[in-house]
Amino acid sequence: MREILHIQAGQCGNQIGSKFWQVISEEHGVDAQGYYRGDDEQQLERINVYYNEASNGRYVPRAVLVDLEPGTMDAVRASTYGALFRPDNFVYGQSGAGNNWAKGHYTEGAELVDQVMDVVRKECEGCDCLQGFQVSHSLGGGTGSGMGTLLISKIREEYPDRMMCTYSVMPSPKVSDTVVEPYNATLSIHQLVENADEVFCIDNEALYDICVRTLKLSNPSYADLNKLVSGVMSGITCSLRFPGQLNSDLRKLAVNLIPFPRLHFFSVSLAPLTATASTAYRHVSIADLTQQMFDAKNQFAACDPRQGRYLTAAAYFRGATISTKDVDEQMSQVQSKNSAYFVEWIPHNIKSSVCGVPPKGQQLSCAFVGNTTAVQEIFKRVGEQFSAMFRRKAFLHWYTGEGMDPMEFTEAESNMNDLVSEYQQYEQAVAEEEDDDAEMDGVYAGAAGGGYAATEPDAAYA
Repeated sequence: MREILHIQAGQCGNQIGSKFWQVISEEHGVDAQGYYRGDDEQQLERINVYYNEASNGRYVPRAVLVDLEPGTMDAVRASTYGALFRPDNFVYGQSGAGNNWAKGHYTEGAELVDQVMDVVRKECEGCDCLQGFQVSHSLGGGTGSGMGTLLISKIREEYPDRMMCTYSVMPSPKVSDTVVEPYNATLSIHQLVENADEVFCIDNEALYDICVRTLKLSNPSYADLNKLVSGVMSGITCSLRFPGQLNSDLRKLAVNLIPFPRLHFFSVSLAPLTATASTAYRHVSIADLTQQMFDAKNQFAACDPRQGRYLTAAAYFRGATISTKDVDEQMSQVQSKNSAYFVEWIPHNIKSSVCGVPPKGQQLSCAFVGNTTAVQEIFKRVGEQFSAMFRRKAFLHWYTGEGMDPMEFTEAESNMNDLVSEYQQYEQAVAEEEDDDAEMDGVYAGAAGGGYAATEPDAAYA
């Protein structure tokens, strides 16, 4: 089996992660105690991708839960699915990171990280053929961003050839949960560019908008937002968890989605999203799903794909009645109709995969992952807020007090600015191409016209 190890760090990461386990447990027919109560052999065929089997027939999530304060862990334990997780896999400190990246990365987090790595190693040793790691965390706080990135780099050292994919909650444009968010996020992105293979960008404000606009919820709670995120996580991983017509694993996803190694920040979306009241009035077809998943209003990150161009995209369709022919037709239609929004130097840049098992309570669904140059909006926004504070050295003493050097901030900022300019370069890679072609024609013409430099050394030999 191609196993995956799930790690959730910090308050946000643990809440998203717990919801994810609840959703996939329902899909696999596993109850809150970990016992199988399902009615379909497909549910058990690949259950080992995410679960270990205990000797008493219980299925235990292959998950490591990390936080620097005990509060979140107690909340997870007390929840309905709290008894699912193995007690040894809860690793927590006592002091908290206090929204400080340096505390999570250098002081408090560094004390706890060896303990976490022991649990990770133990879980990895129990696997037949480990495929990779998935980390859920946020970039605005202290533990998820600071300690989350520390863990990612430690795992990278020990398992350099395994996939590392992260579900990262980015700072929102209008809603800021903490004042020092731009610092924490910039320092984290600096790490994710180097050490992660795939980063799925999610942000709370985009999720709020979806809840209010599309799902018509008057005051959405975090539980509603987490439900959306766990829906996407379950959609992206469904073809790993169930036998399907087209199986794609994390590595296939990366190979098809990442044209240049640093550009691995994806925006995700989910379809169908409808208000409960209007579900009865809709017929969900593949065309419908396709239209909805490319819709700018359904993106889980606050960046508008119409402001950039898709380098690549992947669509995961789920449902018992889906024909691959329909999927392929829809995908090529989308591309030919909206060719302006796809770069033309990557032909056929949508990867599609089909899984025969729909999510609980639905007939058809689709998860979408797009590698669009519009993601640079997020980095630009964070960068502007970062430089506004860093110029005045505001709040810097909290970080230098934990032993950080201001140079690290400058480095992180310039790395993020480089990333933005890389995205811009590939978005505008059209007009330049024609100039390059003209230049190359000139070079070839020179070669054909006998302007060949090698004649001179021959003369010398003669």
